[in-house]
Amino acid sequence: MARLNKSSARIALPTFDGDAMIELISKFLKVDERFIPDARGYSLYLRPTMIGTQRTLGVGPPASALLYVIASPVGPYYPTGFKAVSLEATDYAVRAWPGGVGDKKLGANYAPCIVPQMQAASRGFHQNLWLFGEEEYVTEVGTMNLFAAIKNKETGQPELLTAPLDGTILEGVTRDSVLALARERLEPKGWKVLERKFTMKELADAADEGRMMEVFGAGTAAIVSPVRRISWKGTTTENEECGPITGQVKDWMESIQYGDEDHPWSYKVPE
Repeated sequence: MARLNKSSARIALPTFDGDAMIELISKFLKVDERFIPDARGYSLYLRPTMIGTQRTLGVGPPASALLYVIASPVGPYYPTGFKAVSLEATDYAVRAWPGGVGDKKLGANYAPCIVPQMQAASRGFHQNLWLFGEEEYVTEVGTMNLFAAIKNKETGQPELLTAPLDGTILEGVTRDSVLALARERLEPKGWKVLERKFTMKELADAADEGRMMEVFGAGTAAIVSPVRRISWKGTTTENEECGPITGQVKDWMESIQYGDEDHPWSYKVPE
């Protein structure tokens, strides 16, 4: 709810009490619990949403707004199974830029991605890998945050990389969850978990030198999405269908989501 408040404040919508919103959602779930699927891989998808509702047109802060929750039973994100995706590194279109709203959860961020995604699909790719600037920094994949597991060139230490919160990527809840779990469970095993800028050339070099371990996207609906192939400037990097770290993160997240593991992130609806 804190992120929705940050997004609302960025476009002059009112903020709200997040705890009160969670309490209302829990009451709603008790009323409509018959719509919550029981089968593993299925869930009731919840999307808090806010729109301005004043009756006049104009450029300015709205005099009234509506906060509501979209709720829909959903099936597995991958109807044909947990499959790795192929990406086209995209440098001809920009998803977000510093000082804009690409780091907020706004509908306006999705529309500019549709045409480049269609273009990538016409060339046989599932999603865009958004690059930024002359340096071609790796930012996001489609509408998800991106993680890369590589071995450090100097030390050989395994590293889990993701882009920093510099205004060009969304501050995703799943991203935060992956980082927290990785720092808690991978760092004691010798991993280094880093939020830093890295370029597409750095990823390509790691692949060429045999240091690339795996790449995956992280987002609300898919949890994690393994990346099999990245096309960039006529070259292609190849990864496993689903690497061990990607699979481990998926298992960690689902164990918490389905209540198999007691965790502070879980919110249990009162009886």
